Amino acid sequence: METITYTQVQQLVEKLPETQLTLAYHLLLGLVEKEVDPQSPQAEFMKLSVEERQTLLSKQAEQMKIHYEQTVNERTEWQSGDFLDEHETRGDLVS
Repeated sequence: METITYTQVQQLVEKLPETQLTLAYHLLLGLVEKEVDPQSPQAEFMKLSVEERQTLLSKQAEQMKIHYEQTVNERTEWQSGDFLDEHETRGDLVS
């Protein structure tokens, strides 16, 4: 990842039209105030190379595929059934 300097950020901000300064300020303020757990899984994931992330995601996708294949009957049971029309149901409640 390319190293960005404070000067580069400042130069970019100076190019913004005045109407966008509030948005830029709040964005930067949010980044400064936001506490990021350096040990968070998301932060650790983003430290991986693209190839490592793709490998990990492929493994997770395969695990989920197996899970869904193993639970197809259970899902079919709870996903099937009658669907209620909310408009009809509300009409019954109002009457």
